[in-house]
Amino acid sequence: MTLALPPAPHGGARTGRHLVDAGLWPDVARLPHTSALHTALARRIVERAFDRLPLRVRTAGAGTRIPRQPDGTQDGLPTLTLYDPDAFYRRIGAGGLIGFGESYMAGEWDSDDLVGLLTVLARHVDELVPPALRRLRSLWVRRRPDADLNTVDGARRNIHRHYDLSNDLFATFLDPTLTYSSAVFTALPAGPEELPAAQHRKIDRLLDLAGTGADTSLLEIGTGWGELAIRAARRGARVRTVTLSREQRDLALGRIAEAGVADRVTVDLCDYRRVEGRYDAVVSVEMIEAVGAAYWPAYFGTLHRLLAPGGRAVLQAITMPHERMLHTARTHTWISKYVFPGGLIPSPEAIAREAGAAGLGIVHDTGYGHHYAETLRLWRERFLQQSAEVTALGFDRAFLRMWELYLAYSEAGFRARYLDVRQIVLAGRDGAPDTNGPGA
Repeated sequence: MTLALPPAPHGGARTGRHLVDAGLWPDVARLPHTSALHTALARRIVERAFDRLPLRVRTAGAGTRIPRQPDGTQDGLPTLTLYDPDAFYRRIGAGGLIGFGESYMAGEWDSDDLVGLLTVLARHVDELVPPALRRLRSLWVRRRPDADLNTVDGARRNIHRHYDLSNDLFATFLDPTLTYSSAVFTALPAGPEELPAAQHRKIDRLLDLAGTGADTSLLEIGTGWGELAIRAARRGARVRTVTLSREQRDLALGRIAEAGVADRVTVDLCDYRRVEGRYDAVVSVEMIEAVGAAYWPAYFGTLHRLLAPGGRAVLQAITMPHERMLHTARTHTWISKYVFPGGLIPSPEAIAREAGAAGLGIVHDTGYGHHYAETLRLWRERFLQQSAEVTALGFDRAFLRMWELYLAYSEAGFRARYLDVRQIVLAGRDGAPDTNGPGA
Protein backbone atom coordinates (compact mmCIF):
# COMPACT_ATOMS: atom_id res chain seq x y z
CA MET A 1 0.00 0.00 0.00
CA THR A 2 1.19 3.49 -0.88
CA LEU A 3 -0.45 6.90 -0.94
CA ALA A 4 -2.35 7.28 -4.20
CA LEU A 5 -1.49 10.24 -6.40
CA PRO A 6 -4.17 12.84 -7.17
CA PRO A 7 -5.70 13.16 -10.64
CA ALA A 8 -3.63 15.11 -13.16
CA PRO A 9 -4.64 18.67 -14.06
CA HIS A 10 -6.07 18.99 -17.58
CA GLY A 11 -3.31 18.32 -20.06
CA GLY A 12 -0.66 17.92 -17.35
CA ALA A 13 1.58 15.13 -16.10
CA ARG A 14 0.14 12.81 -13.46
CA THR A 15 1.92 14.41 -10.50
CA GLY A 16 0.87 16.30 -7.42
CA ARG A 17 3.26 19.23 -7.84
CA HIS A 18 0.44 21.58 -8.78
CA LEU A 19 -1.16 20.86 -5.38
CA VAL A 20 1.95 21.51 -3.26
CA ASP A 21 1.80 24.55 -0.96
CA ALA A 22 4.75 26.70 -2.05
CA GLY A 23 4.72 28.52 1.27
CA LEU A 24 5.30 25.30 3.22
CA TRP A 25 7.35 23.37 0.67
CA PRO A 26 9.07 25.87 -1.66
CA ASP A 27 11.66 23.45 -3.00
CA VAL A 28 9.02 20.81 -3.71
CA ALA A 29 6.48 23.12 -5.35
CA ARG A 30 9.01 24.63 -7.76
CA LEU A 31 11.56 22.93 -9.97
CA PRO A 32 15.16 23.94 -9.24
CA HIS A 33 17.28 26.10 -11.49
CA THR A 34 19.98 23.97 -13.03
CA SER A 35 21.80 23.70 -16.32
CA ALA A 36 20.80 21.43 -19.16
CA LEU A 37 24.24 19.83 -18.80
CA HIS A 38 23.65 18.87 -15.16
CA THR A 39 20.25 17.45 -16.03
CA ALA A 40 21.62 15.45 -18.95
CA LEU A 41 24.50 14.14 -16.84
CA ALA A 42 22.10 13.10 -14.07
CA ARG A 43 19.89 11.32 -16.59
CA ARG A 44 22.85 9.42 -18.05
CA ILE A 45 24.20 8.36 -14.64
CA VAL A 46 20.82 7.31 -13.28
CA GLU A 47 19.73 5.46 -16.42
CA ARG A 48 23.03 3.55 -16.50
CA ALA A 49 22.50 2.63 -12.84
CA PHE A 50 18.93 1.53 -13.55
CA ASP A 51 20.21 -0.76 -16.31
CA ARG A 52 22.38 -2.61 -13.77
CA LEU A 53 19.94 -2.81 -10.88
CA PRO A 54 17.26 -5.46 -10.22
CA LEU A 55 14.27 -3.17 -10.74
CA ARG A 56 11.89 -2.12 -13.47
CA VAL A 57 11.59 1.49 -14.61
CA ARG A 58 8.36 2.54 -16.27
CA THR A 59 8.28 5.97 -17.92
CA ALA A 60 5.00 7.64 -18.79
CA GLY A 61 4.53 7.37 -22.54
CA ALA A 62 7.78 5.49 -23.12
CA GLY A 63 7.24 1.92 -21.92
CA THR A 64 9.17 -0.08 -19.33
CA ARG A 65 12.91 -0.72 -18.96
CA ILE A 66 13.53 -4.22 -17.61
CA PRO A 67 17.11 -5.08 -16.61
CA ARG A 68 18.80 -8.25 -17.74
CA GLN A 69 18.98 -10.53 -14.70
CA PRO A 70 21.83 -13.07 -14.42
CA ASP A 71 19.33 -15.91 -13.84
CA GLY A 72 17.00 -14.73 -16.60
CA THR A 73 14.07 -14.14 -14.22
CA GLN A 74 12.08 -10.94 -13.94
CA ASP A 75 9.62 -11.92 -11.22
CA GLY A 76 9.31 -9.89 -8.06
CA LEU A 77 11.21 -6.84 -9.27
CA PRO A 78 10.03 -3.54 -7.77
CA THR A 79 8.88 -0.97 -10.31
CA LEU A 80 9.77 2.72 -10.32
CA THR A 81 7.22 4.67 -12.35
CA LEU A 82 8.30 8.07 -13.66
CA TYR A 83 5.32 10.34 -14.22
CA ASP A 84 7.46 13.39 -14.96
CA PRO A 85 10.92 12.16 -16.01
CA ASP A 86 12.16 15.61 -17.02
CA ALA A 87 11.41 16.99 -13.54
CA PHE A 88 12.87 13.87 -11.90
CA TYR A 89 16.24 14.15 -13.65
CA ARG A 90 16.30 17.92 -13.28
CA ARG A 91 15.91 17.63 -9.52
CA ILE A 92 18.62 14.96 -9.26
CA GLY A 93 20.93 17.07 -11.42
CA ALA A 94 20.45 20.01 -9.08
CA GLY A 95 20.27 18.28 -5.70
CA GLY A 96 21.25 14.63 -5.93
CA LEU A 97 19.40 12.51 -3.39
CA ILE A 98 17.69 15.59 -1.96
CA GLY A 99 16.14 16.03 -5.40
CA PHE A 100 15.21 12.34 -5.49
CA GLY A 101 13.24 12.76 -2.26
CA GLU A 102 11.67 16.07 -3.27
CA SER A 103 10.56 14.51 -6.53
CA TYR A 104 8.71 11.82 -4.57
CA MET A 105 7.09 14.45 -2.35
CA ALA A 106 5.91 16.23 -5.52
CA GLY A 107 4.43 13.02 -6.93
CA GLU A 108 6.76 12.95 -9.94
CA TRP A 109 7.57 9.28 -9.36
CA ASP A 110 6.11 6.37 -7.46
CA SER A 111 6.61 2.67 -6.90
CA ASP A 112 4.46 -0.44 -6.51
CA ASP A 113 6.93 -1.57 -3.81
CA LEU A 114 8.56 1.49 -2.26
CA VAL A 115 10.50 -0.42 0.40
CA GLY A 116 11.67 -3.01 -2.12
CA LEU A 117 12.83 -0.28 -4.50
CA LEU A 118 14.68 1.63 -1.77
CA THR A 119 16.24 -1.61 -0.49
CA VAL A 120 17.71 -2.24 -3.94
CA LEU A 121 19.12 1.29 -4.00
CA ALA A 122 20.52 0.96 -0.46
CA ARG A 123 22.24 -2.33 -1.29
CA HIS A 124 23.91 -0.77 -4.33
CA VAL A 125 24.42 2.75 -2.99
CA ASP A 126 28.17 2.70 -3.62
CA GLU A 127 27.67 1.61 -7.24
CA LEU A 128 25.17 4.28 -8.32
CA VAL A 129 27.78 6.92 -9.16
CA PRO A 130 30.84 6.06 -11.31
CA PRO A 131 34.15 5.91 -9.37
CA ALA A 132 35.57 8.94 -11.19
CA LEU A 133 32.64 11.09 -10.09
CA ARG A 134 32.72 9.69 -6.54
CA ARG A 135 36.25 11.09 -6.20
CA LEU A 136 34.83 14.53 -7.06
CA ARG A 137 32.04 14.20 -4.52
CA SER A 138 33.09 17.31 -2.58
CA LEU A 139 32.54 19.46 -5.68
CA TRP A 140 28.86 18.65 -6.14
CA VAL A 141 27.35 17.60 -2.80
CA ARG A 142 25.74 20.20 -0.56
CA ARG A 143 27.25 20.95 2.83
CA ARG A 144 25.11 20.82 5.93
CA PRO A 145 23.85 24.27 6.98
CA ASP A 146 25.67 25.79 9.94
CA ALA A 147 22.24 26.70 11.34
CA ASP A 148 21.61 22.97 11.95
CA LEU A 149 24.56 22.56 14.32
CA ASN A 150 23.51 21.21 17.69
CA THR A 151 24.59 24.07 19.88
CA VAL A 152 22.38 24.38 22.96
CA ASP A 153 20.02 26.67 21.06
CA GLY A 154 20.38 24.76 17.79
CA ALA A 155 19.57 21.42 19.43
CA ARG A 156 16.37 22.89 20.85
CA ARG A 157 15.33 24.12 17.39
CA ASN A 158 16.19 20.83 15.72
CA ILE A 159 14.27 18.76 18.27
CA HIS A 160 11.29 21.10 17.95
CA ARG A 161 11.17 20.62 14.17
CA HIS A 162 10.66 16.86 14.51
CA TYR A 163 9.34 15.90 17.92
CA ASP A 164 7.04 18.88 18.41
CA LEU A 165 5.14 18.29 15.15
CA SER A 166 2.17 16.92 17.09
CA ASN A 167 1.72 14.26 19.76
CA ASP A 168 -1.45 13.23 17.90
CA LEU A 169 0.56 12.66 14.72
CA PHE A 170 2.88 10.20 16.42
CA ALA A 171 -0.09 8.47 18.06
CA THR A 172 -1.50 7.69 14.61
CA PHE A 173 1.27 5.18 13.84
CA LEU A 174 2.96 4.25 17.14
CA ASP A 175 1.50 1.60 19.42
CA PRO A 176 -0.18 2.54 22.74
CA THR A 177 3.19 2.63 24.56
CA LEU A 178 4.16 5.61 22.33
CA THR A 179 7.65 4.18 22.00
CA TYR A 180 9.53 5.69 19.04
CA SER A 181 12.50 3.32 18.80
CA SER A 182 13.17 -0.25 17.73
CA ALA A 183 11.26 -3.03 19.42
CA VAL A 184 12.58 -6.54 20.14
CA PHE A 185 10.29 -9.32 18.94
CA THR A 186 10.20 -13.00 19.88
CA ALA A 187 9.78 -14.02 16.24
CA LEU A 188 9.68 -12.41 12.79
CA PRO A 189 7.54 -11.44 10.99
CA ALA A 190 5.30 -9.97 13.67
CA GLY A 191 1.76 -8.65 13.77
CA PRO A 192 0.77 -5.18 14.97
CA GLU A 193 -0.78 -6.63 18.12
CA GLU A 194 2.70 -7.83 19.17
CA LEU A 195 4.31 -4.38 19.08
CA PRO A 196 3.47 -3.18 22.65
CA ALA A 197 4.95 -6.32 24.22
CA ALA A 198 7.98 -6.09 21.91
CA GLN A 199 8.55 -2.47 23.00
CA HIS A 200 8.34 -3.46 26.67
CA ARG A 201 10.76 -6.33 26.00
CA LYS A 202 13.23 -3.80 24.53
CA ILE A 203 12.83 -1.42 27.47
CA ASP A 204 13.22 -4.21 30.00
CA ARG A 205 16.43 -5.38 28.34
CA LEU A 206 17.84 -1.88 28.59
CA LEU A 207 16.83 -1.56 32.24
CA ASP A 208 18.33 -4.98 32.99
CA LEU A 209 21.58 -3.95 31.32
CA ALA A 210 21.59 -0.82 33.48
CA GLY A 211 21.03 -2.90 36.63
CA THR A 212 17.83 -1.00 37.40
CA GLY A 213 16.11 -2.02 40.63
CA ALA A 214 14.80 -0.65 43.91
CA ASP A 215 16.28 2.78 44.69
CA THR A 216 18.50 2.88 41.60
CA SER A 217 19.11 6.51 40.71
CA LEU A 218 18.50 6.53 36.96
CA LEU A 219 18.97 9.35 34.46
CA GLU A 220 17.29 9.07 31.08
CA ILE A 221 18.58 11.34 28.30
CA GLY A 222 15.72 11.71 25.86
CA THR A 223 12.31 11.20 27.51
CA GLY A 224 10.20 10.31 24.52
CA TRP A 225 6.67 9.99 25.87
CA GLY A 226 7.74 8.49 29.17
CA GLU A 227 7.34 4.72 28.80
CA LEU A 228 10.89 3.82 29.90
CA ALA A 229 10.68 6.14 32.90
CA ILE A 230 7.37 4.54 33.92
CA ARG A 231 8.74 1.00 33.74
CA ALA A 232 11.91 1.99 35.62
CA ALA A 233 9.84 3.63 38.36
CA ARG A 234 7.70 0.51 38.67
CA ARG A 235 10.91 -1.35 39.50
CA GLY A 236 11.42 1.09 42.36
CA ALA A 237 14.01 3.30 40.67
CA ARG A 238 14.23 7.05 41.23
CA VAL A 239 14.14 8.49 37.73
CA ARG A 240 15.14 11.82 36.31
CA THR A 241 14.41 12.12 32.60
CA VAL A 242 15.34 15.09 30.40
CA THR A 243 14.02 16.26 27.03
CA LEU A 244 14.07 19.30 24.77
CA SER A 245 10.55 18.67 23.44
CA ARG A 246 7.77 20.57 25.20
CA GLU A 247 5.12 18.48 23.45
CA GLN A 248 6.69 15.25 24.66
CA ARG A 249 7.23 16.56 28.19
CA ASP A 250 3.61 17.65 28.58
CA LEU A 251 2.25 14.28 27.47
CA ALA A 252 4.88 12.31 29.40
CA LEU A 253 3.93 14.09 32.63
CA GLY A 254 0.30 13.12 32.11
CA ARG A 255 1.14 9.49 31.33
CA ILE A 256 3.49 9.26 34.33
CA ALA A 257 0.79 10.62 36.65
CA GLU A 258 -1.80 8.26 35.18
CA ALA A 259 0.58 5.34 35.80
CA GLY A 260 0.80 6.33 39.47
CA VAL A 261 4.58 6.85 39.57
CA ALA A 262 4.79 10.66 39.59
CA ASP A 263 6.41 10.52 43.04
CA ARG A 264 9.37 8.62 41.57
CA VAL A 265 9.86 10.42 38.24
CA THR A 266 11.01 13.96 37.45
CA VAL A 267 10.71 15.23 33.87
CA ASP A 268 12.83 18.27 33.02
CA LEU A 269 13.17 20.44 29.92
CA CYS A 270 16.95 20.39 29.95
CA ASP A 271 19.84 19.93 27.54
CA TYR A 272 21.92 16.87 28.43
CA ARG A 273 25.02 19.09 28.68
CA ARG A 274 23.46 21.01 31.56
CA VAL A 275 22.47 18.07 33.73
CA GLU A 276 24.21 17.94 37.10
CA GLY A 277 24.60 15.20 39.71
CA ARG A 278 25.75 11.58 39.77
CA TYR A 279 23.61 8.59 38.86
CA ASP A 280 23.87 4.84 39.25
CA ALA A 281 22.84 4.44 35.63
CA VAL A 282 22.26 6.57 32.55
CA VAL A 283 20.03 5.30 29.74
CA SER A 284 19.78 7.01 26.36
CA VAL A 285 17.63 5.41 23.66
CA GLU A 286 18.25 6.46 20.05
CA MET A 287 19.24 9.95 21.11
CA ILE A 288 22.89 9.94 20.04
CA GLU A 289 21.70 10.20 16.42
CA ALA A 290 20.50 13.74 17.21
CA VAL A 291 23.76 14.87 18.83
CA GLY A 292 25.89 15.55 15.74
CA ALA A 293 29.54 14.59 15.30
CA ALA A 294 30.85 17.93 16.57
CA TYR A 295 29.22 17.27 19.93
CA TRP A 296 29.98 13.59 20.42
CA PRO A 297 32.91 14.45 22.75
CA ALA A 298 30.52 16.54 24.87
CA TYR A 299 27.92 13.75 24.87
CA PHE A 300 30.28 10.99 25.99
CA GLY A 301 32.06 13.34 28.37
CA THR A 302 28.70 14.09 29.95
CA LEU A 303 27.91 10.38 30.33
CA HIS A 304 31.23 9.86 32.11
CA ARG A 305 30.74 12.90 34.34
CA LEU A 306 27.24 11.87 35.40
CA LEU A 307 27.99 8.25 36.28
CA ALA A 308 28.56 7.38 39.92
CA PRO A 309 31.49 5.03 40.63
CA GLY A 310 30.62 1.58 39.28
CA GLY A 311 27.74 2.98 37.24
CA ARG A 312 26.79 2.08 33.68
CA ALA A 313 25.59 4.05 30.68
CA VAL A 314 23.28 2.09 28.39
CA LEU A 315 22.69 3.28 24.84
CA GLN A 316 20.43 2.09 22.10
CA ALA A 317 21.96 3.49 18.94
CA ILE A 318 21.35 3.25 15.22
CA THR A 319 24.67 2.73 13.42
CA MET A 320 26.02 2.71 9.87
CA PRO A 321 29.36 1.64 8.35
CA HIS A 322 32.20 4.01 9.11
CA GLU A 323 33.06 5.10 5.56
CA ARG A 324 29.40 5.77 4.81
CA MET A 325 29.15 7.80 8.01
CA LEU A 326 32.11 9.94 6.96
CA HIS A 327 30.44 10.70 3.62
CA THR A 328 27.09 11.45 5.28
CA ALA A 329 28.68 13.74 7.88
CA ARG A 330 29.85 16.07 5.12
CA THR A 331 26.60 16.01 3.16
CA HIS A 332 23.26 17.77 3.46
CA THR A 333 20.84 14.91 2.81
CA TRP A 334 17.11 14.67 2.23
CA ILE A 335 16.73 13.26 5.75
CA SER A 336 18.73 16.11 7.33
CA LYS A 337 16.77 18.70 5.32
CA TYR A 338 13.26 17.44 5.97
CA VAL A 339 13.20 14.92 8.84
CA PHE A 340 16.11 15.11 11.30
CA PRO A 341 17.97 18.44 11.01
CA GLY A 342 21.36 18.29 12.67
CA GLY A 343 21.28 14.52 13.00
CA LEU A 344 24.01 12.03 12.12
CA ILE A 345 23.97 8.26 12.58
CA PRO A 346 27.32 7.17 14.08
CA SER A 347 29.39 4.14 13.16
CA PRO A 348 30.33 1.50 15.77
CA GLU A 349 33.94 2.64 15.37
CA ALA A 350 32.99 6.26 16.12
CA ILE A 351 31.09 5.23 19.25
CA ALA A 352 34.01 3.15 20.51
CA ARG A 353 36.52 5.93 19.76
CA GLU A 354 34.51 8.74 21.34
CA ALA A 355 33.56 6.68 24.37
CA GLY A 356 37.18 5.66 24.89
CA ALA A 357 38.37 9.25 24.64
CA ALA A 358 35.91 10.12 27.42
CA GLY A 359 37.21 7.35 29.69
CA LEU A 360 34.47 4.83 28.98
CA GLY A 361 34.79 1.32 27.63
CA ILE A 362 32.23 -0.88 25.89
CA VAL A 363 31.35 -3.85 28.09
CA HIS A 364 28.35 -5.14 26.13
CA ASP A 365 27.24 -4.72 22.50
CA THR A 366 24.27 -6.44 20.87
CA GLY A 367 22.87 -5.72 17.41
CA TYR A 368 19.41 -6.55 16.05
CA GLY A 369 18.79 -4.45 12.95
CA HIS A 370 16.28 -6.94 11.48
CA HIS A 371 13.98 -6.12 14.40
CA TYR A 372 14.08 -2.44 13.47
CA ALA A 373 13.07 -3.26 9.90
CA GLU A 374 10.03 -5.05 11.32
CA THR A 375 9.23 -2.20 13.70
CA LEU A 376 9.34 0.27 10.83
CA ARG A 377 7.15 -1.93 8.65
CA LEU A 378 4.45 -1.94 11.31
CA TRP A 379 4.72 1.84 11.79
CA ARG A 380 4.60 2.48 8.05
CA GLU A 381 1.60 0.26 7.44
CA ARG A 382 -0.32 1.86 10.28
CA PHE A 383 0.63 5.36 9.09
CA LEU A 384 -0.74 4.61 5.61
CA GLN A 385 -3.90 3.15 7.10
CA GLN A 386 -4.35 6.30 9.19
CA SER A 387 -3.66 8.78 6.37
CA ALA A 388 -7.16 10.29 6.64
CA GLU A 389 -6.60 10.93 10.37
CA VAL A 390 -3.21 12.51 9.63
CA THR A 391 -4.84 14.79 7.07
CA ALA A 392 -7.53 15.71 9.60
CA LEU A 393 -4.76 16.88 11.95
CA GLY A 394 -3.78 19.50 9.34
CA PHE A 395 -0.91 17.75 7.55
CA ASP A 396 -0.99 18.07 3.77
CA ARG A 397 -0.24 15.63 0.97
CA ALA A 398 3.41 16.64 0.61
CA PHE A 399 3.91 15.90 4.31
CA LEU A 400 2.19 12.52 4.01
CA ARG A 401 4.44 11.52 1.11
CA MET A 402 7.49 12.86 2.96
CA TRP A 403 6.69 10.79 6.04
CA GLU A 404 5.91 7.69 4.00
CA LEU A 405 9.26 8.02 2.23
CA TYR A 406 11.06 8.56 5.56
CA LEU A 407 9.60 5.39 7.09
CA ALA A 408 10.15 3.34 3.92
CA TYR A 409 13.70 4.69 3.46
CA SER A 410 14.55 3.80 7.05
CA GLU A 411 13.05 0.31 6.78
CA ALA A 412 14.98 -0.29 3.57
CA GLY A 413 18.23 0.74 5.26
CA PHE A 414 17.82 -2.00 7.85
CA ARG A 415 16.63 -4.60 5.32
CA ALA A 416 19.72 -3.89 3.20
CA ARG A 417 21.93 -4.07 6.35
CA TYR A 418 23.07 -0.57 5.48
CA LEU A 419 21.86 0.35 8.98
CA ASP A 420 21.94 -1.52 12.27
CA VAL A 421 20.66 -0.84 15.78
CA ARG A 422 22.68 -1.79 18.83
CA GLN A 423 22.28 -1.92 22.60
CA ILE A 424 25.61 -0.85 24.07
CA VAL A 425 26.75 -0.72 27.69
CA LEU A 426 29.53 1.68 28.68
CA ALA A 427 31.41 1.68 31.96
CA GLY A 428 34.50 3.29 33.43
CA ARG A 429 37.80 1.68 32.53
CA ASP A 430 37.59 -0.51 35.63
CA GLY A 431 34.27 -2.02 34.49
CA ALA A 432 34.29 -5.80 34.11
CA PRO A 433 33.86 -7.00 30.51
CA ASP A 434 30.59 -8.65 29.54
CA THR A 435 31.31 -12.26 28.66
CA ASN A 436 28.23 -12.64 26.44
CA GLY A 437 29.65 -10.54 23.61
CA PRO A 438 27.67 -9.24 20.67
CA GLY A 439 24.35 -10.87 19.87
CA ALA A 440 22.42 -11.21 16.65
